[in-house]
Amino acid sequence: MVFGFFSEATADIPLVKKENIWMLDIESLARSEGLSTSLQPVERRFKAENKSFSCSFVIGFSYIFANGNAVKLESPTIYEDDVVWAPAKETAEIFSQNFSKKFVVDTSAKMLKVSAGETKAAGAKPAEAKKAESKKEAAEQKAPVRTNKNAPAGSREVKTIIIDPGHGGKDPGAIGLISNEKDIVLSVAKKLQKELENKGFTVKLTRSTDIFIQLSERPQLANKWNGDLFISLHCNAIDGNKERKRKTKGFRIYVLRDPESEEDRAIARRENKVAKTYGDKNSKEELSPLDWLQIQARLEQYKHSSYTFTEKAIKAYEKGKISKMGSGAGGAGFMVLVGAFMPATLVELGFISNPEEEKYMNSAKGQNDMAKRLAEGVEEYKKAIDEYLKTLHR
Repeated sequence: MVFGFFSEATADIPLVKKENIWMLDIESLARSEGLSTSLQPVERRFKAENKSFSCSFVIGFSYIFANGNAVKLESPTIYEDDVVWAPAKETAEIFSQNFSKKFVVDTSAKMLKVSAGETKAAGAKPAEAKKAESKKEAAEQKAPVRTNKNAPAGSREVKTIIIDPGHGGKDPGAIGLISNEKDIVLSVAKKLQKELENKGFTVKLTRSTDIFIQLSERPQLANKWNGDLFISLHCNAIDGNKERKRKTKGFRIYVLRDPESEEDRAIARRENKVAKTYGDKNSKEELSPLDWLQIQARLEQYKHSSYTFTEKAIKAYEKGKISKMGSGAGGAGFMVLVGAFMPATLVELGFISNPEEEKYMNSAKGQNDMAKRLAEGVEEYKKAIDEYLKTLHR
């Protein structure tokens, strides 16, 4: 890539034509304006920001999220040869609006240029604004680390755990040969509650009996209870013949992010379908590209904490009888996680469609072991957060 800085009206960014659309290297443009950049190929997300401007692209989607506004692009962003290519026209317009420069797409020269005579020093601010900003920065540096209950979950001590046993009541969830998903997850949730309470945590269950609660209400309860971690428990399932069901097994722990596979997307659709099936006409089976962009700020806020718990939970859970499916981690647009303002994961304990795993998940020994291992994951997560908070005080 080309990493440089514009001098006034010079230092152009090359353009390339891909599928009849002029594209630019967004990282080169961002760095030329002094923005810090981050590319997360697994999440298919590119972000560039400074103190006054932030923009992000989801690779493969035709939107940019700039300073809180979603803008439709002429075509999706592309990730090729370690470069994120963004449509030049709309990107130039957005940067022109935010950097007091006139960026011009010069297709004849195959360059993005800065129009001479229409620039100001990038980031230039009146003296009063600079003075106010200096005072703000000084106050922020003196401000103590927020670890009280009003601080965002993920930046404070982990005390309150919200466990969400999926489905319930008129919604049985996935149906196996000898059991229903709703009963397995409720039983494991209660055992997990006891394990965590014995370790000193405060634990709330979104349901403690066989009742139906709308999908959208579950994260709202977690927010009401000011949770520090939200865990939604489920059992996986597939359709097919006996041989396919016998071979398909394993646990998987999901975070809220754009799906990396059609399999993960299908699992999210199955879980999300519950809301519409049981009366929520405004629910969605799948998040749109615009939906992903609109919730991105929240995703960024709790992403690392959610990943940390997922990592700890996988390490603890894979020591049990049910092995991990693939890496044990996945990402998808589960609606039950969308509304949770805290680190959140959805745990597929195992496959109820697999006879061996179904039998194990219905046994007292299996449920106790699953609860014990998930509690161990929560405990290790708390230790990781505690260590992180200590670094903030040093």
